[in-house]
Amino acid sequence: MITGLVHSTESFGAVDGPGIRFLVFLKGCNMRCQYCHNADTWSSEGAETFTADELLSKAERYRSYWRKSGGITVSGGEPLLQIDFVIELFRKAHARGVNTVLDTSAQPFTRTAPFFAKFQELMAYTDLVLLDIKHIDSEKHKALTGHDNKNILDAAEYLSEINKPVWIRHVLVPGLTDNDGDLKRLRAFIDTLGNVQKVEVLPYHSLGLDKWEKLGLTCPLKDTEPPGDERIRNANRILTGGD
Repeated sequence: MITGLVHSTESFGAVDGPGIRFLVFLKGCNMRCQYCHNADTWSSEGAETFTADELLSKAERYRSYWRKSGGITVSGGEPLLQIDFVIELFRKAHARGVNTVLDTSAQPFTRTAPFFAKFQELMAYTDLVLLDIKHIDSEKHKALTGHDNKNILDAAEYLSEINKPVWIRHVLVPGLTDNDGDLKRLRAFIDTLGNVQKVEVLPYHSLGLDKWEKLGLTCPLKDTEPPGDERIRNANRILTGGD
C-alpha cells in the first residue's frame, strides 16, 4: 500500500488553483530557498501518514463548496519527491471526478528512467500545474535555492510540448528576484511556451520567519522587507503585461 508523508491540509484554499480547493502539503524538499515560508516541510520528520483513499475521503467532505472549478491541490515541500503517492492520489481523484492541481518547483524533474515514465503517468491525471520558477538565471537560482534551474526549465518546456495547462509563479524578493533584466529574460522564456494560462507575481513576505527560528535556523532574509507597491506593479507589467 502506497502512503504519503503529509505535513498538513487546508480545507478552503482560494489561491492555489481555480476555485475553492482542498490543499495537501507534503513533507520533503531538496531545495533550500532563502525565502521559504514553509521550512518545516523540508524534512520528512514529523509527518502524518495517509493513504490516497483517506485523503480523498477527508477532502470530499468539502466537495459541495468546490462547484465546477474547485478540487484538490497537492503542494509541499516538493510533491514530486513522493511521485508514486501523488500518481495514486490523482488517479483515484480523477476516478471520482475531482479536479487535480500540482504545485511544484519541478526540481526532481528528469527525462530519464524511471522518473520520466512516472511523470508522464502523473500528467495524465493532472488538470493543472502551478510551476514555481524561482529565478531565470541558473547561477543565481543555485545561489538562491542550492540547485541550478536547467532541469526545471526543461520541465516547463516538456509541459509545453504536451500542452499541459500551466500557471507560472514567481516570488518577488527585493534584491534577489526583482531585477528588471532578469524579469525580462523570464518573460522571454515564458513567451516560448505555448501552454501558460497565467503568470502570478507573488510578493515576498516574512510570515514564515518564526518557522526558521523554531527549527533553530537563521533565515538569510530575516532583515529583508517585502517589495513595495511600485516594484510589484513593475514586475506585473513585465511578466503579465498588467498592473
